Amino acid sequence: MAPHPVVELTSEASWNLIEDKFTPYGKETLAKLVYFLQDEILPSVKLAHAQVPKDPVQRWKTVIPVIEELKVKARKLGLWNLFLSKTHYPEHGVPLTNVEYAVMAEILGRGGHIASEAVNCSAPDTGNMEVIARYGSPEQQKKWLVPLLNGEIRSAFAMTERFVSSSDARNIKTSIKREGNDIVINGHKWWISGAGDPRTKLHLVMGKSDPENANVYQQQSVVIVPTDAPGVKIIRPMEIFGYDDAPEGHCEVIYENVRVPVSNLVLGWGRGFEIIQGRLGPGRIHHCMRSIGAASRALDLMIQRVTDPTRKTFDKFLYQHGTVVAEIARSRAEIESARLLVLSAALQIDKQRAKGALKEIGIAKFVVPAMACRVVDRAMQAYGAEGLSQDQELASTFAQLRTLRLADGPDEVHIQQVGQRELKRAPGLHKRAAELKQKEFAVLSKAGIKAHL
Repeated sequence: MAPHPVVELTSEASWNLIEDKFTPYGKETLAKLVYFLQDEILPSVKLAHAQVPKDPVQRWKTVIPVIEELKVKARKLGLWNLFLSKTHYPEHGVPLTNVEYAVMAEILGRGGHIASEAVNCSAPDTGNMEVIARYGSPEQQKKWLVPLLNGEIRSAFAMTERFVSSSDARNIKTSIKREGNDIVINGHKWWISGAGDPRTKLHLVMGKSDPENANVYQQQSVVIVPTDAPGVKIIRPMEIFGYDDAPEGHCEVIYENVRVPVSNLVLGWGRGFEIIQGRLGPGRIHHCMRSIGAASRALDLMIQRVTDPTRKTFDKFLYQHGTVVAEIARSRAEIESARLLVLSAALQIDKQRAKGALKEIGIAKFVVPAMACRVVDRAMQAYGAEGLSQDQELASTFAQLRTLRLADGPDEVHIQQVGQRELKRAPGLHKRAAELKQKEFAVLSKAGIKAHL
């Protein structure tokens, strides 16, 4: 029997490890996705970039035609909303587990944001859809979730703020107050991904609704804000290493006396932290899944470059110089290790949802993007100056991956949380060490050897 086509893009060993966790539907969908990536998405990537106008105004008003064409094809193939598991969201989800989607997200990572958007699995929409599916009222789901699931609109998640240290979400200053039947929002956000897209129709805004609450984790709330509400002001797109990521962008946004009905409150007053923990867990692991795909793609490009006979220097292939072979080996080893880490986190989410997988998600969040950055950096080095230019995808990929070491919480926060979680094991370790010492003493005494406790 022929191996599953995913083996060509991942590894036989990792597939053998998880194949029995895939349903027949999951295997079939994964095969379709592999072929869709190779036959439709990757050949369209350069065209998609070419269809974004250079004009500084028009590039923010553009809906990229080829991506819309890919979306139609993807829906016909059943490659749509793959991230939303029917197990957790029976009304809206698809019959895939997080482990199954983990492998699919890795495949999508090879095609950058274009691949994810083509199958309606783009951030920040995925996280926002999960929030509304899990916490939204029936009215909110009908008005906002259904169009998002259909790919008719896009969304943004407004959490990070200018002028505060946003790595600690308790620092958020945006004001959310009730006035009669309205909620009034005032705040200054930035790095709001998706806010520049002309299709974005809503922002999920997190702010302080009860700043005097003794419980600092119940001071915040999340509100749905339509983008056309008076007072929503897109100030500018932020750039990452010179990339503005139009038309989605990562924008600076001011909310000035924005009024929305009380019915736009998500879940309830003071439930903001509960919502973002439910949202960011799966979102973080989705980023890690895609990062592994991006790293694998970069390694493939590196191998092609160093074995290209037209690129010989000093009468040798590039791989015959210096430490190139060792760098390739390190990249492969790091990718394989990271994949196992992500798969274990995805499996834990399947078993205990995101809340029960915080340790695994946290470890993956600081390990995987850093790994992917190293792999892409090695590939850029192999390409020389061309690897840093717009003629190769590597520089753009590096910029996106480097962002992930800050997005959804910087590495340092996750490292601190994982370390503190490990330290909680200390009492148990001391107890077991004392028990072991007693057993050692008994064994030595029985043998007639003098021992001391």
